[in-house]
Amino acid sequence: METLDELQRRICTQFGAAFEPPVAGSKVGIALHTIGRVPIHGVRIPSKPPDCGWYIWAGDTWSADPEFYQALCVEHLEDRCKDVLPFLALPPGWRFLIDGKGHEDVWFDEIVLQRNG
Repeated sequence: METLDELQRRICTQFGAAFEPPVAGSKVGIALHTIGRVPIHGVRIPSKPPDCGWYIWAGDTWSADPEFYQALCVEHLEDRCKDVLPFLALPPGWRFLIDGKGHEDVWFDEIVLQRNG
C-alpha cells in the first residue's frame, strides 16, 4: 500500500507538476460548514507561512465572504476531509475537483497565479 508521500508524488508526476507538499503545521483555508457535500474543490494560491495556500470547499456554491473559510492545520485534514490529502503536494496554481467516489479532475490554472501572485 502506498504511503501518503508516495501517493502525493505519484499525483504530481501523473499531472506533470512539481512536488511541493505543505509544511507541517501550516494552515489551509477550509469551508468546514460545506464538508460532507460533493464535489470537493481545492485551489492552491501563492502564500506565505503560516499558510500553505490551499483553499478547500465542497458543494456547488463558493463565496468570497471572508467568513466562508476557517483556518485549519494541514494535519487536521486527516480527520476533517481526508479525500483531499493526495492532492496537497500540487504547487500553487493547481486545482482539483473530486467526488470521493473515484472521480477526479486536476488542472493547472494560470489565472490563479495572475490574481494571487
